[in-house]
Amino acid sequence: MNTNKTVYRQIIALSLPIVIQNLLSATVSSADVIMLNSVGQSAISSVSLATQYSSVFFTILYGLGAGVTMLGSQYWGKKDVRAIELVQGIALRFSILTSLVLALCAFTIPHLMMRVFTYDPELIELGISYLKLVGFSYLFWGIAEMYLASLRSVGHVSISTALNALALGINVTLNAVFIYGLFGAPKLGVAGVALATSIARGTELIACLLVSYFSKDVKLRFSSIFVHNKILFSDFMHMALPALINDLAWGVAFSLYTAILGHLGSDMVAANSIVVVVRNYATTLCFGFGNSATIWLGNEIGQNRLDHARKDAKRYMILTVITGLLGGVIVLLISPLVLAKVSLNAQALHYLRYMLYINSYYVLGAAVNTTLIVGVFRAGGDSRFGMICDIVDMWCYAVPLGFVSAFIFKLPPMVVYFLLCTDEFVKWPWVIRHYRSGSWLQNITKEY
Repeated sequence: MNTNKTVYRQIIALSLPIVIQNLLSATVSSADVIMLNSVGQSAISSVSLATQYSSVFFTILYGLGAGVTMLGSQYWGKKDVRAIELVQGIALRFSILTSLVLALCAFTIPHLMMRVFTYDPELIELGISYLKLVGFSYLFWGIAEMYLASLRSVGHVSISTALNALALGINVTLNAVFIYGLFGAPKLGVAGVALATSIARGTELIACLLVSYFSKDVKLRFSSIFVHNKILFSDFMHMALPALINDLAWGVAFSLYTAILGHLGSDMVAANSIVVVVRNYATTLCFGFGNSATIWLGNEIGQNRLDHARKDAKRYMILTVITGLLGGVIVLLISPLVLAKVSLNAQALHYLRYMLYINSYYVLGAAVNTTLIVGVFRAGGDSRFGMICDIVDMWCYAVPLGFVSAFIFKLPPMVVYFLLCTDEFVKWPWVIRHYRSGSWLQNITKEY
């Protein structure tokens, strides 16, 4: 029988590769900012705005991947690999279609895409050069991410992390090559960041195909796209659609936060782009535990070990609060270094200083909600609660509050930012109450 310490060690062992993966992602984002810092504030701001489409696309893939992980982790508890591959095929239908549409927009209407976030001609022009090249990455990313979700659902988080590490390592290296013009390459600036991203994502897809070829468990089977299974499709839509709507609502809302800040001036955009990188680092630990909760608890629920799942959900919450508080301390500790090293003007630095203070406590709110909504609830197939919660919180509260405070009452930019950062804490009472009710704890596997 597992002791309390043993279970914590097992949870940490599962979470650690995801933490590393999150850390690598944050490193790429910070590398972009650090390298573009030498190009200028406008380069940082334009990439920050243009990558909002990548962020929205990621939320779509994350929602689809959540459906794969929710179903896959429970079917892996039954050791039903065929069901996992069929679920993967269902997810691929949607991810490939979405990537094609987004890539087409990036190739044909990048100007309109940039005008959503800013009217600054310089930022628009730089953003266009980025979008025209990064569009290729969407095509590769949409396929690779579904296979990585399948690997995570069967516990192969280390392989998933290794593939991400490969792509991110190539991304950072090529960023330096194309931004600085190393080894005889042209200095491409903002466009170089996009080109590096597309090459890295293409390499990641090739690596996924190689892993799939040698895998003894879950393979990347394009043939599964065309297999129709009514039961699994119904379950996937029941689980994944709310998760997708939830993540999309969350991602688009965050992009609108950026759009609101973008129309308050390029200084706010530049400061926010730095803050996002710092926050990503500060949340790597707590978000890692939150993401692993779906896999760990899903496997237990799939084996009908519901009492164990309930106890382990509490363990995840304890780890999340500890790491969330630690993340806030990290923000405070690195703030002086960040303020000293970035090349921003005086006004942008002023904004950045107070944004960092706000994020020192914001990370705890985000950590608790992520672990419960994305991790614990989805492990039991409950993605509907999170969808409703985030739609009400962000679209009936935070987004309207941001628009009204910025464009009607014309409050100071930092007041607008502070109000936008209340969104995570507003939903705490409902999220914690739902967790305590235990209604999320359901075995969703079926005979198909």
